[in-house]
Amino acid sequence: MRNAYAFTRPVANSYLVRERDRKRLRELALVLLVVAGLGVGLLSYTWIHLEVLSAGYRIDALEKQLRQETRTERELSLQAAYLASPQLIEDRARRELGLEPPSLERVIFWQELP
Repeated sequence: MRNAYAFTRPVANSYLVRERDRKRLRELALVLLVVAGLGVGLLSYTWIHLEVLSAGYRIDALEKQLRQETRTERELSLQAAYLASPQLIEDRARRELGLEPPSLERVIFWQELP
């Protein structure tokens, strides 16, 4: 006769439930939290860097526009000074409007006004 230890019997583990390892879940949660924090930090740094670059480009564009507007203002000031010269105004009044300087008899002084 055979020994009782020699018999093999099929093992049915379908009713066994593996217990969850809470320490392992905590470690996984900690790792995910650290990775998420680093990801958020990296995204924040990238966003801030892009905003700084964008602001720099806007500043450069505004400075270029300011230089152009300053140049235009200087040109217009020179043109206004040229057009406001008394000699030029007198020449244009004679040529375009046919005006002449008044004679002394036509001049009324403010002390003579009633």
